[in-house]
Amino acid sequence: MQISVQAETFNLAQVFTISRGSRTQAQVLTVRITQNGVVGWGECVPYARYGETIETVSTQIKSLGAIKRADLKAALPAGAARNAVDCALWDLEAKITGVRVSDIIGLDPLRPEITAYTLSLDTPVSMEAQARLNSFRPLLKIKLGTPDDMPRLEAVRRGAPQARIIVDANEGWSAEVYSDLAPHLVRLGVELVEQPLPAAEDHALLGLDRPLPVCADESCHDTSSLKDMKGKYDYANIKLDKTGGLTEALVLRDAAREAGYGIMVGCMVGSSLAMAPATLVAQGAAFTDLDGPLLLAEDREHALKFDAEGVHPPVQALWG
Repeated sequence: MQISVQAETFNLAQVFTISRGSRTQAQVLTVRITQNGVVGWGECVPYARYGETIETVSTQIKSLGAIKRADLKAALPAGAARNAVDCALWDLEAKITGVRVSDIIGLDPLRPEITAYTLSLDTPVSMEAQARLNSFRPLLKIKLGTPDDMPRLEAVRRGAPQARIIVDANEGWSAEVYSDLAPHLVRLGVELVEQPLPAAEDHALLGLDRPLPVCADESCHDTSSLKDMKGKYDYANIKLDKTGGLTEALVLRDAAREAGYGIMVGCMVGSSLAMAPATLVAQGAAFTDLDGPLLLAEDREHALKFDAEGVHPPVQALWG
């Protein structure tokens, strides 16, 4: 078995801004695992918020020798490195056995899932224009996270009066700001708010009135996060770059449901290769947010299909 890792860059279709900053490119790592001439691959997005860089994650991956998927959790912590290797091992197994990953896992036949489309944080005028341009999409996700978000919310609703809306504050609010905004979120038909408070300060959500569901993102990494989410959150946002791959994501999904949480499946900004395994986790999720490829100016060959039915499962030529 040989493991290789390659840094790749995908240009974005437009500047993408959240409360923590802006970017014009998606920087990813592509992992290829070769065994007896068969190559499985996966992709991860190192994320600075979690102390990851292209260099540190590459080093983690290069430290591995031949490894089985069952041993991966002990070899690497949850995060981007383990994600790319885990997904590459799943792809490798599917190619060696000739059995799709969904069938190995025992999932029901895969179907498309409606995915959110993310509107970047911008001025109210620009966000209204973005909303109007994408008003045909059934579900919009608004990036917020500043003390001046009400004009942005109003502008997006004007631009897309019929769309369902969820919002993501990316840890940008205080408990006071959230409490002030929550009634207006309800008034504007917002269905879910992601991570309103910094993860280190989310204890302020305990006992706080939540007139609409609150979803843990930065506060939810893997199954070990669930005990600290109790009483604070209603939904868990599962991202493979946080869980450390498809294997743990499936375990987290089942454990979160058992604990009474609704399920959201999200992503970092990456290519169709990164989204492909997440489409398996997203089956039946209340909210799917796998729009990474829609934000890119370029994508992989055999890219995921997006249409009115949502994001479709990957074709065999892409992954799994």
